[in-house]
Amino acid sequence: MQYLYTFLVGGLICTIGQVLIEKTNLTSARILVLFVTTGVILGAVGVYKPIVDFAGAGATVPLTGFGYSLAKGAAEGVDQYGLIGAFTGGITATAGGIAAAILFGYLNAVLFDPHGK
Repeated sequence: MQYLYTFLVGGLICTIGQVLIEKTNLTSARILVLFVTTGVILGAVGVYKPIVDFAGAGATVPLTGFGYSLAKGAAEGVDQYGLIGAFTGGITATAGGIAAAILFGYLNAVLFDPHGK
């Protein structure tokens, strides 16, 4: 059942993104920022944690999950280091995902022939 929950929640988040692309004049970049900001806000008010507990990767892999991780890391950083933790905690919490994105992007550029539009 966990796979089904993961698929449904992740699919719902992606469906919302697709609807925003097709039905609004928002650019893709603005939609991505909207998703990250939504994850931060939902994490701050305590709504996103139960969704993560319910859906696992279906809630943490999309960009809303990235925003949630940033907010959670910043809050933990403040608890541990004070005000400076607000600036370093989010980056520390998401460093693994950021490093993986850079690595896989680089590998794709090396292994395949990228073409600009």
